[in-house]
Amino acid sequence: MCGICGVFRADGAAVQATTVAKMAVELTHRGPDSDGVWASGPVGVASRRLAIIDLSPAGHQPMTNEDGNYILVYNGELYNYQQLRAELQAAGHRMESHSDSEVVLHAFEEWGAACLNRFNGMFAFAIWDQRAQRLFLARDRFGVKPLYYHWDGAKLIFASEVKAIFMYPGVRRALCYPALNEYFTFQNVFSDLTLFEGIKSLPAGHYLFVDSDNGPSVTQYWDYDFSSQISDLSVEDAAEEVRRLFDHAVTRQLVSDVPVASYLSGGLDSGSITAVARRQLGHLTTFTAGFDLSSASGLELGFDERAEAEFLSNLLKTEHYEMVLHAGDMERVMPQLIWHLEDLRVGQCYPNYCVARLAGRFVKVVLSGAGGDELFGGYPWRYYRGTGNGGGRDHYRNYYEFWQRLVPDEDKPLLFNDNTVRRLAGHSTFDVFRGVFRQEMPLETRADFINASLYFELKTFLHGLLIVEDKVSMAHSLESRVPFLDNDLVDFACKLAPHYKLADLENIASVDENDLRKYQPATRFRTGKRVLRTAMERIIPPEVTQRVKQGFSAPDASWFRGESIEYVNRLLRDPQARIYDHLRHEYISRKLDEHTSGRHNHRLLIWSLLSFEWWLRRFLG
Repeated sequence: MCGICGVFRADGAAVQATTVAKMAVELTHRGPDSDGVWASGPVGVASRRLAIIDLSPAGHQPMTNEDGNYILVYNGELYNYQQLRAELQAAGHRMESHSDSEVVLHAFEEWGAACLNRFNGMFAFAIWDQRAQRLFLARDRFGVKPLYYHWDGAKLIFASEVKAIFMYPGVRRALCYPALNEYFTFQNVFSDLTLFEGIKSLPAGHYLFVDSDNGPSVTQYWDYDFSSQISDLSVEDAAEEVRRLFDHAVTRQLVSDVPVASYLSGGLDSGSITAVARRQLGHLTTFTAGFDLSSASGLELGFDERAEAEFLSNLLKTEHYEMVLHAGDMERVMPQLIWHLEDLRVGQCYPNYCVARLAGRFVKVVLSGAGGDELFGGYPWRYYRGTGNGGGRDHYRNYYEFWQRLVPDEDKPLLFNDNTVRRLAGHSTFDVFRGVFRQEMPLETRADFINASLYFELKTFLHGLLIVEDKVSMAHSLESRVPFLDNDLVDFACKLAPHYKLADLENIASVDENDLRKYQPATRFRTGKRVLRTAMERIIPPEVTQRVKQGFSAPDASWFRGESIEYVNRLLRDPQARIYDHLRHEYISRKLDEHTSGRHNHRLLIWSLLSFEWWLRRFLG
């Protein structure tokens, strides 16, 4: 696991090693174990290494092949690298290390871009081909590892984090207004834009070529495939196959030359991962975070999952550590959290940042349950937009309205000030939303609509969660692995018809996620992840497999009305706050009044406003 960066000068100008080294300093937290720089002519690349596999100097980066033609910088883990290593050696490749990095390098030498179809893992890497004078960038299927780039017509600059790109002389920092429009619509960015003007994210499942004659050419090599649906298996047989694939996925992702630990919330996903990992490793360390609920109310009183995590830890005999978060913890971590996050995405992520800090004090590698909900239908209340409406266009419009998590289109003129409105002229977030569905998916049956919804969430919501997971973990030099995102398990999950995932398609509940008071009776939320619940019955008890679905969230709705209200007011009610260079003070004040009075729950919007204020201070201040 590493932080990588580099520069390609299409105009032929020489890249200085000192310049690329300065970029890599900004990535030290991603790889504190060692650093390396390679520069020659129009190219320079650098790496910061977090040593996980082959801890010896032989795994050092940048790495070259036998004849020195290919130069690699690589961030990630290839879980099937040992099988590929044997295949490449049989083809005549000579290996100097036992690292997966070297396997990636020789796989590209042997198969070119087609090597990506053989990789099972999480990665973002760059390879410079000296003979062809061409740079290759690639990102894993699901987008577990980030990769950003800037192209100005003369040079391409790339890095694992945006802050490294800004260390290259002359790269301007400015706000990207279309991305801002996406963020305050979806609490996410669905396109390849970022909040930084001129900085793009290489999309998941894509690669990029650039040379002196051609600008960046981005190609998709993989996508989620719902076209072949399995519907004739019994639920028990489908569960047996899920259990087999899941066991293989977790076992594959335990490969490491350093200790591996796991998050443990007490829920189905992390509990299942912990059970398999504990069986394989014998000893396993687990981590969880809980919340001070002394001022919480309503459903937020159930947000502290420490008791459930302790129950599972005792059952599975793990070495368990936990922490308690209080209202003031958000205020303390926000400046550093936003500096590390930089690419603002979904959800209140400071609890994830804090529990990653706890885990990072003990281990370098931790297993996470991300992906289980999106693959197996863990959000039943979201799919109601995918059932019972008319044609395809109606579906997209209805679903778009649902996914306006922060500010609906009709309120945009009230949110954005005149300058922002002018800069957004002609920009449509509906067009961005519709563009996610690049596949022509059928929209005729209820199952079709559900599959379209699942596809959308995998491409957008999960991708946002993965970006956050990477940034908050690597902030503490911690590698986070996601066993649910194993190639074989994902492929099978996508083929399973919706009735394997949702037990009661006829009665899907409708819930406004922003307003916790509107949650329907808890029994309605045991209908999701049907086949996964059945699959895990043999390894974890029914108290876990039948638990009500619950996300990892702090009681912010209450805290924003209580202990944190002074902090919120100090940052957001001040007319001189940086956000009011782009937003309207009157609209924000009204939303704060609605929240503090209890008339509405605007916890998602308040968090996003706080994040944007700190983003402006840290990056454009």
